[in-house]
This record gives sequence, structure tokens and C-alpha cells, in this order.
Amino acid sequence: MDSLVTVAWLKDHLDDSNLIILDARASDPISGAVSENSSNSIKGARIFNLKTNFSEKESLYPNMVPSPEQFQEECQKLGINQNSVLVVYDALGIYWSPRVWWLFKAMGHPNIAVLDGGLPEWILHNLPLEENRKETYVIGNFTASFNSEAVVSFSAVFENTTSEMAILIDARSQGRFNGTAAEPRKGLRSGSIPKSINIPYTEVLRGSKFKSKGALAVVFNRLNNESKPVIFSCGSGVTACILLFASELVGIQNKKSVYDGSWTEWAQKVL
Repeated sequence: MDSLVTVAWLKDHLDDSNLIILDARASDPISGAVSENSSNSIKGARIFNLKTNFSEKESLYPNMVPSPEQFQEECQKLGINQNSVLVVYDALGIYWSPRVWWLFKAMGHPNIAVLDGGLPEWILHNLPLEENRKETYVIGNFTASFNSEAVVSFSAVFENTTSEMAILIDARSQGRFNGTAAEPRKGLRSGSIPKSINIPYTEVLRGSKFKSKGALAVVFNRLNNESKPVIFSCGSGVTACILLFASELVGIQNKKSVYDGSWTEWAQKVL
């Protein structure tokens, strides 16, 4: 299965016995509050609450990677098995879903895809929906196997400002990166990490879908075929995963990781 699937593909596989569809919606990128019109999901989808159940609960920073134990327990509650084929989508088209894709990859479950266009694309094609409902599933047997190299710490990023052993890409808007636009989180200054480069995540999207592979290749041309590891950052580790996912689509072979604390952590630690 490809990492990116179409609504036509998902429609044809809705009844596959080992397919699990994950609804990773949260309408507000800052608060994670679910939108008022979130009562409908793709037929058979299971609610994947990224903010509440699949982020580190005790962290000072938002959206941090949970422990393997927490991730495993919550996945098992959703009935996810080792052999499950997962497709994740969100109500914003492409926003939260690449983060979920990356989490599963980091936790040792490679058989997952993102639905291109998400719920808006599904609705556009008049495909089957159903009302959200709380369900209890048969406990799955998924076992997490965390790849620690998928995540980069503050100390490693700080060291990279002098060593430049890795390419650091920031997915925030140009204004936030340059310090000319305010951060959405109250009290957090804008600006950028030294030696980082800016590729706003919107550059890899066309509307609610990913751009073509040819167009994505142009976006990543600025890497100049360097073989250094690439670290993706943003405001809180979500849109960084959109860029990482896009780089996978075009076959960027560099070692890739996410600076999980991203600008929210950096701006509070480096004054």
C-alpha cells in the first residue's frame, strides 16, 4: 500500500477485514477543539484523539510524542492489531493526518497511509458517512516498538546551530519564521532557530490535497542533493510532519526526524 491513498482506493477497500480507518480530526490547530460539524465520519472510522490520548499527558509542550506504553495501550483500545492496515484522515484535508502517520511509523507500524484530501474530498465525492458514536472495540494486539531516532531533542537542535551536521527545515509561515507575524500561541515570540531554512507546509499542498510529485520535487530542490540528515520543525510538531511526509512521497533518501518540541519549546528555552 502506498503512503498516500485516494478516496477511490479507500471506497474500494472499505470492507477489507483488516482495514481500520482512523479519524484524526481536531479543527483548532492550537486548542484541538473539535468543530461543531464534526458529527459525521467516514463509514467505519474510529476516532483517533491525537491531543488527548496520543500525546504526552505530562509535557509542558503541546503534541509531544507519548511513551510507547501509552501509545500501545490506546491503540489496543481502538482494536488495532499488528497486521492492521491503517488509513488516517482529518477534517481539514491535510493537517493532523501526517502527524498520525509519522507516529505509527515511529512506533513500529509501517502499514499506514494518509487519505489525500481527507474528509472534504470524501464528502465532495458523495461517499458514505455515518454519525460519530462511542464504541468499545475488541482489544487489539498491537505492540509498539519505538524508533528513538525519529525524534530529535532540544539539545541536539541547539548543538546543530554550530555543528550544522543536519539540515533544519521549519514548516511555519514565512512571517512567523522571520519574526514579522505573531505566533498563534499567546505570549510566544516569533522568529526562527539559527541556521534553519523555511519551507512553509502550505508549499506542498494544493487546496486540501498534496501537490503532484513533480511539483513536490521542485519544493525540495533547495536541499541541493545534500546527504545530511534532515530535521523537520514547526510550531508544535504537527505541520513538520506534513513536510516530512511530502519528502517521503518524492523519495528524499536523507535520514529524517522531527524536532518534537519545535518552536514552542525553543522560544521558551532560548531567550
